[in-house]
Amino acid sequence: MLQAFSDWFLSLGVTYGVNPWIFGSIYVGAIPFFILSIGWLVKNARAGRSTVLPTMLAGFFFVSAYIYLAIAGRNIPVWVWIFLAALIAYGAISQVRQTRKKIAAARAEQLVLPE
Repeated sequence: MLQAFSDWFLSLGVTYGVNPWIFGSIYVGAIPFFILSIGWLVKNARAGRSTVLPTMLAGFFFVSAYIYLAIAGRNIPVWVWIFLAALIAYGAISQVRQTRKKIAAARAEQLVLPE
C-alpha cells in the first residue's frame, strides 16, 4: 500500500510537470525562513521600525512552493488553483492575526516593564 501511494504521488509530478521532491523541499525548506521573517517582523514592529521588508519576505516564503508550481507546472486543474488560493488566503489571514497578537503582546510587555 505504501508503494502504491508513493507511485501515485510520484506520477503526479510527471502528469503536471512538477518534481514532487523539489516542491516538497521548497515547501519544507522555506519554513525556517518564514519563521525567521516573522520574528524579524515582530522585532521591527516592537522597535517602531519599518515592517515592509520582513512582511514581504514572510509572504514570499509562505507561497514559494506554489510559485514553483505556477512556473514549472502544466495542465494543473482549476480546482487545484481554487484549493490553493483558499489555503493561502486562510493561512495568510491566520498568520496576520497571530502576528498582530504577538506584536500587541510585545508592546504591552514594553509598557509594563520599566526602562
